[in-house]
Amino acid sequence: MHGSKIPIWFFIGVLLLVYGAMICGYGIFELATGTLANVQLASVHAPVWWGGTLLLLGIFYVAKFRPGRAGK
Repeated sequence: MHGSKIPIWFFIGVLLLVYGAMICGYGIFELATGTLANVQLASVHAPVWWGGTLLLLGIFYVAKFRPGRAGK
């Protein structure tokens, strides 16, 4: 085995990116169709905010810990 290791944080970033895209996509779908979930604070649009946060965090982790990045 050679020294080309992929950090675990890269995979965590990929998971955050995928989950963030799915949650944010659902939140945008809710906004577009006008069907909000039957919860107390539906007007806050938590899926959009939470999904967007996960998406940005995932992009950060994938960019910072991508394999083959020079100067780690």
